[in-house]
Amino acid sequence: MKNILFIVFVLVGYTGIGQVGLNEYKYIIIPKTLGEFKEENQYLTSTLLKYQFVKKGFTAVYDDALPEDLYMNRCLGLTALLKDKPSMFSTKTTIVLENCKGQQVFRSREGTNKIKEYEEAYKDGITVAMSSFDGLNYSYKQKVVENKPITLRFKNDIKSLGGDNKEQKETADLTGIGVGNRSEVVKQKSSLENQSYKSMEPVASDMKQATPNPDIKTKTSAGTGKEMLNAKAIPNGYQLIDSELKVIMKLLNSSTENVFIGQAEGKSGMVFQKNGIWIFEYYSGANLTQEELNIKF
Repeated sequence: MKNILFIVFVLVGYTGIGQVGLNEYKYIIIPKTLGEFKEENQYLTSTLLKYQFVKKGFTAVYDDALPEDLYMNRCLGLTALLKDKPSMFSTKTTIVLENCKGQQVFRSREGTNKIKEYEEAYKDGITVAMSSFDGLNYSYKQKVVENKPITLRFKNDIKSLGGDNKEQKETADLTGIGVGNRSEVVKQKSSLENQSYKSMEPVASDMKQATPNPDIKTKTSAGTGKEMLNAKAIPNGYQLIDSELKVIMKLLNSSTENVFIGQAEGKSGMVFQKNGIWIFEYYSGANLTQEELNIKF
């Protein structure tokens, strides 16, 4: 009689512990390959295990089809493992639940049978082992995480925030945050030794005025006094378009930055910047001609 009472007491206590622990988990993850099996869902073990957990009121999912919240936080679920001890005369099956840290949270009773057909043997063994979940009244209860305000003491906590460097210490001192309970602003000292000076007196330029080249004729009619030409990007450069949406010129990219191959009606040459002004340089007969362009990119 004493032995019977002892067994009942142990089972009741074990059930209570299991209930409290399992209620913290939302999912049961069923691996597609269980135990020492080499094949996926061998002997229908994964299918049987998922069916039994759903039957007991759990939300069971396969390990290759996780819901989004479980995928982002694997600790919401317990992984079901099948511990089996097959032999020539019997099959012994135990179900173990492990958390995301690999810690055992629940271990079922051992389902033992002497059925020779493996599929039937595992079906019976899993069914017997799952009887350990009877009476647990499982119901998922989400953990409530209390968000406590974080209090930082600058002197002691700056290292944990990645601020243990000279630059941040100097910034703290100068802004009055201070170290410890210091609140006053550190006074900066000035001395002739700590100052540097830079002369602002004008310096004579060594630049010389360019000598006009009589062989180059410059046209200014297309410069500032003429309407703006809008540059529209094309795969290999730009098109210059006037106010009437007419293409005046094409600028083709070259290997030099801000230097283009210009193609206008009956003209072909180079387009480049000179003293902030865009210049179209081309030959008109034997004469090298420069024409100013007013371009808006």
